[in-house]
Amino acid sequence: MQLKIMPKKKHFSAGRVPLILFLCQMISALDVPLDSKLLGDLVQPPTITQQSPKDYIIDPRENIVIQCEAKGKPPPSFSWTRNGTHFDIDKDPLVTMKPGSGTLVINIMSEGKAETYEGVYQCTARNERGAAISNNIVVRPSRSPLWTKERLESIILHNGQSLVLPCRPPIGLPPAIIFWMDNSFQRLPQSERVSQGLNGDLYFSNVLPEDTREDYICYARFNHTQTIQQKQPISLKVISVDELNDTIAANLSDTEFYGAKPGKERPPTFLTPQGTESRKEELRGNVLSLECIAEGLPTPIIYWIKEDGTLPVNRTFYQNFKKTLQITQVSEADSGNYQCIAKNTLGAVHHTISVTVKAAPYWISAPQNLVLSPGENGTLICRANGNPKPRIGWLTNGVPVEIAPDDPSRKIDGDTIIFSNVQERSSAVYQCNASNEYGYLLANAFVNVLAEPPRILTSANILYQVIANRPALLDCAFFGSPLPTIEWFKGTKGSALHEDIYVLHDNGTLEIPVAQKDSTGTYTCVARNKLGMAKNEVHLEIKDPTRIIKQPEYAVVQRGSKVSFECKVKHDDTLIPTIMWLKDNGELPNDERFSVDKDHLVVTDVSDDDGGMYTCAANTTLDSVSASAVLRVVDVPNPPFDLELTNQLDKGVQLSWTPGDDNNSPITKFIIEYEDAMHEAGIWHHQTEVSGTQTTAQLTLSPYVNYSFRVMAENSIGRSVPSEASEQYLTKAAEPDQNPTAVEGLGTEPDNLVITWKPLNGFESNGPGLQYKVSWRQKDGDDEWTSVVVANVSKYIVSGTPTFVPYLIKVQALNDVGFAPEPAAVMGHSGEDLPMVAPGNVRVNVVNSTLAEVHWDPVPLKSVRGHLQGYRIYYWKAQSSSKRNRRHIEKKILTFQGNKTHGMLPGLQPYSHYVLNVRVVNGKGEGPASTDRGFHTPEGVPSAPSSLKIVNPTLDSLTLEWDPPSHPNGVLTEYTLRYQPINSTHELGPLVDLKIPANKTRWTLNHLNFSTRYKFYFYAQTSVGSGSQITEEAITTVDEAMASRQVDIATQGWFIGLMCAVALLILILLIVCFIRRNKGGKYPVKEKEDAHADPEIQPMKEDDGTFGEYSDAEDHKPLKKGSRTPSDRTVKKEDSDDSLVDYGEGVNGQFNEDGSFIGQYSGKKEKEPAEGNESSEAPSPVNAMNSFV
Repeated sequence: MQLKIMPKKKHFSAGRVPLILFLCQMISALDVPLDSKLLGDLVQPPTITQQSPKDYIIDPRENIVIQCEAKGKPPPSFSWTRNGTHFDIDKDPLVTMKPGSGTLVINIMSEGKAETYEGVYQCTARNERGAAISNNIVVRPSRSPLWTKERLESIILHNGQSLVLPCRPPIGLPPAIIFWMDNSFQRLPQSERVSQGLNGDLYFSNVLPEDTREDYICYARFNHTQTIQQKQPISLKVISVDELNDTIAANLSDTEFYGAKPGKERPPTFLTPQGTESRKEELRGNVLSLECIAEGLPTPIIYWIKEDGTLPVNRTFYQNFKKTLQITQVSEADSGNYQCIAKNTLGAVHHTISVTVKAAPYWISAPQNLVLSPGENGTLICRANGNPKPRIGWLTNGVPVEIAPDDPSRKIDGDTIIFSNVQERSSAVYQCNASNEYGYLLANAFVNVLAEPPRILTSANILYQVIANRPALLDCAFFGSPLPTIEWFKGTKGSALHEDIYVLHDNGTLEIPVAQKDSTGTYTCVARNKLGMAKNEVHLEIKDPTRIIKQPEYAVVQRGSKVSFECKVKHDDTLIPTIMWLKDNGELPNDERFSVDKDHLVVTDVSDDDGGMYTCAANTTLDSVSASAVLRVVDVPNPPFDLELTNQLDKGVQLSWTPGDDNNSPITKFIIEYEDAMHEAGIWHHQTEVSGTQTTAQLTLSPYVNYSFRVMAENSIGRSVPSEASEQYLTKAAEPDQNPTAVEGLGTEPDNLVITWKPLNGFESNGPGLQYKVSWRQKDGDDEWTSVVVANVSKYIVSGTPTFVPYLIKVQALNDVGFAPEPAAVMGHSGEDLPMVAPGNVRVNVVNSTLAEVHWDPVPLKSVRGHLQGYRIYYWKAQSSSKRNRRHIEKKILTFQGNKTHGMLPGLQPYSHYVLNVRVVNGKGEGPASTDRGFHTPEGVPSAPSSLKIVNPTLDSLTLEWDPPSHPNGVLTEYTLRYQPINSTHELGPLVDLKIPANKTRWTLNHLNFSTRYKFYFYAQTSVGSGSQITEEAITTVDEAMASRQVDIATQGWFIGLMCAVALLILILLIVCFIRRNKGGKYPVKEKEDAHADPEIQPMKEDDGTFGEYSDAEDHKPLKKGSRTPSDRTVKKEDSDDSLVDYGEGVNGQFNEDGSFIGQYSGKKEKEPAEGNESSEAPSPVNAMNSFV
């Protein structure tokens, strides 16, 4: 049975042990752990831990150090061979070995040469359990030889010919790095036309005159020795055909010529590689470099393809202007035919490179260390691959197995050694050597036969803390030989844990894939083999995960403002999180503008640099969470700059500019303004706007303006400040291209004509010497135009004109260059005068008592002597037809626009005498008045009586006094009085109708009920109809004897108790009603509305003249609470008939949500009410009783 020796591992919190660490433990599980508890008594064969590279190039100026380090128990001893024979370091005073190490130090700094110690070295580390060997280390000193002396001839070429400048660097170790420079140590520029090949030569596809120079120098840099060698400079001159012929004649004997053909255009040919095909071999894992350089005129372009496949996407790179194709990490699959194509306008040429990928040996399965117990079996496997396939050879303790001492427990089968029934003497170190013509691999693997009882290397009572719903990994590093079996238990009495819920790893680790709260507890690891048993306890706690419950949000803010990011964290109560804010995954700037409190990051006075990603990171000892948000800082754009004027024309110029930073908000438009330094210095005007994608604008200009321009940029945030002003640009003067506007001709006096206009501004003048040519003539005459030229004015007065005559007027601009275009004539009029004639044949048609229609004949237009504006009617009331009022009313005026011949007079007073006249109106004023015309208005209905009061109330009578209507509007014929009683429940009794002569102002009603409230309705009548009514209420007095009895009853105890009970009942009812009202319930007020119906709207029954029943189709008027008789028994008159507003359906009425009326008697009082006589209600207990029945 194979034993696995477990290494000691660093202990982490279980929730943070990455799975890859666990896998790495499995890979190294075959090594014997060098734990301090084991090293004291556990033997182990040697293992090479460090050695120098196989091809070891040394610096000959420094001491030689050949490394060889190994571990083992007991510590191994070291020996060396050189070139296959034992290297006795004791005999060479320059060679020493480091104490406790196999590393050789050869001191060549004081004496000796590096070349003396060239050779192949191999290190052997040996102890009682076996011997391990290092690779063959080939030690060679680096070399940087000088260039061989050579005489280089000058090169003369015709323009367009091809050229190759050879480098041929000396062979060094390692190979030199080649580059071309001039005498000033400046690298020569390279391009598609001129480039350096992989061999170091400099290739010209075709030469140009600028290639002429005398210092083409090839340099070789040897990095190992940090030296640079220089080739002799090469001189190149490129001349034309004529210059070439002259040079040949003069220097034929000592000049080398390159190229026999003149530099004409030609198709490509390859300078390297030669021919149409070539071969390339490369080793697996290296970089495959393929090169094609072509000459031709024009310069050819190089393309690459793979004939039988596609180029690998992620491993293909182009160098040297695509003349070199490189494929990294090349493998056997990259073998095949690669084709380079050189092409110009005259043709193309192809070259095919056949690539074969070979492979030095590489591991498929390197042999691993074996730890076995006596009597067990095991295998060592050594598998490698390569091209060609490598040979496998075995050694034991550094000696080929064929000549090594025989071991009966060992059997070799090609790449495998099989061990059976091993004993302690079977311990040894085996070497596997895999080699082919391109290299070799050497691996050491020991077989260590041990007999050890189980040991648990993990410390006892480790506390693991894991976040809920994450994997928990509980360590149990162990060692034993034979390999112990591992079991895990939870708690003191639990059974072994099985893999249906848990994962038991080969290295002893127990994995709980999804740890929950109930996973908390004590776990025991037990290791057993045939030699004994060991156990260890660990403890597991499950913690709530840390969560960000309020994450920061994306923000867009304007520069200079304030921004706040919120980050609320919820965590396990036993863990203390650390909240850290990051900007762009780095620390916050050290700036007082950044402030962090418990949950917020606040940035004040935000600047452009503050934009970026802000991350809130919450870390505990077990987990970490983070959330990020982006801050975008925006602002109005920076102003444009670099304004430039181009394409300057007489009336146009092109303005270009460079946009400023848009401050993270795209520019939507540019606004261009101009300043006229000649006419309006310091004032900027809008010129035009262009799209935010434009940076130029073609501007149309006016003549004779000294322009300066500025540009503003605008984005969604706002508009930038203006740019710096552009240079000034003065346009040439020209004649005006427009004339003054708003030309008018109006006379201010009957004998003049005032011509006015809106003058041109300086910008519109187009040149110096701006004047105006003013021309006029009568419209209907044959007169010639009269003209005058004026300057610096906007008005001209023509005197001596006839009154109100039409004129044609023109105002033309001119300057020193010329006249503006001919203006259109405008019609005006000379001054107006007052009309001379009054309208005639004035007639009045009375429509009704308040409206009359007036007709008249128009006046002749010539007599108007101006613009006819209309006719104006003056009218006034002379006196009342009833002779009651003889004073005059002030005159009223109505104006009718235009040439009308009739008009309506509204709002007249009925039963009145009016007088009127008519006048014509023009712009100067009114003409004479027509003859006065009088008319009468007919009668109308009167207004309400001026007042109504109730006096001298008795037991059964009431006396009414009133004043007549203030506006009788005719002859009063009679008064109508209607009244009805009201009981204690506000129900109305039968209505009584009474006619009173018109000459009365007092009336007494007899035979009324005592102690009863009455409501009165009173109005006047003319022959036309009834006027508005006035209402009032009053109460008859109480009988004294009954009042005395009532007082006696009120003093009785039983009555007092009854009243208290009734009061309590009333209180309960009020509470119930209040609750119902708050719930929106309806109140049964229909009966009360029936009782308070207005007698004016109750229909009479036809048969007996009594009032009919209540009708829902009509408006209903509840009794007004404020209508009681005032203390002075007077009531002011009402302005109009009763309205719905007066009876509670106005603004003071209230309605439930379903529309039911609940403001039963909350209507307005009479207009201008006096104080109500509340004491008129009988205060006796009888009345109190009546109020409840």
